[in-house]
Amino acid sequence: MSQPESFAALLRARASCRGFLSEPVAHEVIAEVLRDAQHVPSWCNSQPWQVTACGAEETAQLAAALYEHVGQAGHASDIDFPSAYEDEYKARRRDCGWQLYEAVGIEKGDRVGSAAQMRENFRLFGAPHFLLITTPKALGPYGVLDCGAFVTAVLLGLEARGLGGIAMASVAGFAPFMRDWFDVGDDRDVLCGIALGHPDCDAAANRFRTTRAPEGEVVTWR
Repeated sequence: MSQPESFAALLRARASCRGFLSEPVAHEVIAEVLRDAQHVPSWCNSQPWQVTACGAEETAQLAAALYEHVGQAGHASDIDFPSAYEDEYKARRRDCGWQLYEAVGIEKGDRVGSAAQMRENFRLFGAPHFLLITTPKALGPYGVLDCGAFVTAVLLGLEARGLGGIAMASVAGFAPFMRDWFDVGDDRDVLCGIALGHPDCDAAANRFRTTRAPEGEVVTWR
């Protein structure tokens, strides 16, 4: 398989993992993924991402505390969440949600079931490891953009090693808690998390794949 074919296959194989085995991943393997991701491009080579990487014990403690916290606290993020999903963006988001609910057996109109599934975000989907990603406030949207490239590289690096991962904006919706837990400085924004580990291939939430828009919807040639 050529390099372009291998790269395309890696992109197509990657999916957000929402069910993990309890088996931890070796420290050195996670370190390799992060070292590889460090080579993504960034604005003026600023490399704005800072990563806090959690082992199995810390991740379990975080998941328990975060799950309890979200039942008592309101949404509070450092970076504004989308104000609205409209048109094709709304349709894609809706389709993804219904694919997940169908996979885990939640019927339309089951608000209790959908809320319970949403809260699994705050158990970190049972992942044995967690990465917190923060970005400097002073770098603004371009720092966020660069961190997005880094997060993508981490997810692809995990996939290349047979591991699962999911980028989680949900944890950034409780930024004050995350800031206190990880002692994040006031000069940085809590951007997102990544839950990672060995994927549980039998987990119902891992049994669907989202679709992608055709080229004609997203590319204009001149």
